[in-house]
Amino acid sequence: MSSIKIGICGLGTVGYGSYTVLKNNSLELARRVGREVVVSHIGTRQLRSGQDIGNTRLSSDVFAVVNDPEVDIVLELMGGTDVAKKLVLQAIANGKHVVTANKALIAVHGNEIFAAAAAKKVMVAYEASVAGGIPIIKAIREGLAGNSIQWLAGIINGTGNFILTEMREKHRAFADVLKEAQALGYAEADPTFDIEGIDAAHKLTILASIAFGIPLQFEKTYTEGISRLTQEDIHYADELGYRIKHLGISRKTPNGIELRVHPTLIDEESLLANVNGVMNAVMVNGDAVGSTLYYGAGAGAAPTASAVVADIIDVARMISSPESSVPALAFQDDSLSDVAILPMDDVVSAYYLRITAVDRAGVLADITEVLGECQINIEAIIQKEPRGADAANQQVPVIILTREIREAVMNDAIKRIENLDAVAEKVMRIRVFKIAD
Repeated sequence: MSSIKIGICGLGTVGYGSYTVLKNNSLELARRVGREVVVSHIGTRQLRSGQDIGNTRLSSDVFAVVNDPEVDIVLELMGGTDVAKKLVLQAIANGKHVVTANKALIAVHGNEIFAAAAAKKVMVAYEASVAGGIPIIKAIREGLAGNSIQWLAGIINGTGNFILTEMREKHRAFADVLKEAQALGYAEADPTFDIEGIDAAHKLTILASIAFGIPLQFEKTYTEGISRLTQEDIHYADELGYRIKHLGISRKTPNGIELRVHPTLIDEESLLANVNGVMNAVMVNGDAVGSTLYYGAGAGAAPTASAVVADIIDVARMISSPESSVPALAFQDDSLSDVAILPMDDVVSAYYLRITAVDRAGVLADITEVLGECQINIEAIIQKEPRGADAANQQVPVIILTREIREAVMNDAIKRIENLDAVAEKVMRIRVFKIAD
């Protein structure tokens, strides 16, 4: 049988990592696929120092790769969405299969791309778009296919997890750790996508779609970053028996699907609470299997290339046996559900509140009165020592852990608390996620 020819578009960290794995493991891949898999064409503006591609055809125009009649599978590894979208749609129009690591492309334009692929009867694979080398998409789409997924929650951005780990373990300030993350290459010069939750929201959008059989709906994902978190919050969470993690959470409820990314308190003894550094982890709960955890490297050349090449193997097998393909979003294309995404106001959660108030009699009573009027039950209260040199204007941090209540009710309570004369700053609110079997 003839070999399966790969065209790589983009030869950055992931692109060259994928090329290297394909070259080094060529014999193993041939045994798995039943045919030789070779890189025949690479599109990149220029080779970086140390990149050796032998005699592989090289083009400076990536569209030369997708228009090459010899290429069977196109690897889109450029990043961004504008050019990448045009390239992927062109590859599909040319009848080529596509493998991508581009989470933003799939989260924002995936519905259009998958529809085009279905019309041309080609496959678009995207395992590397979420959690690097962790095979979480295959796990949900195939390994847990016999389950009705109840919820999933994950640490799906390594940069944010590194920052929170350093803040907790070494008592460092957010700004200082962010600078180190940038110096180490974990965060970009503009770290917005990582620290404000956009990167995690792209990934959560994809996971929720394959877990619950819904269209990709990135624009409806509630997104909140970690830039407001302080050493105080991390310390007080520890006192209460919790860790703060930046989680992506999607949960099935009678009224719709929760789709949210935000800092979250989770029990310090839970597995997710002990995922540290740049590592990723996703916990998935199914009605038959219960809770399962998937842990590993969420980024990097080799882990991401591992996922890219696994997708190539799937596509190559499908080329040989077309009837064996798995639907792109796990469910048949005409069976995706129109179940609503639950508005954030209707999400039910317990809450951590840090309130900075003037140290005077009756302040705590005023705060608890507001919570009582809003029918918000209190789980725990910590009132710390006053701070400030001026005795007349000393401030005291009040930490309150509430029981579960609708977000809209909590929003109203926070506004009322912030309007109290004795409350000196905006209330810091962090949601609590209770992990149950």
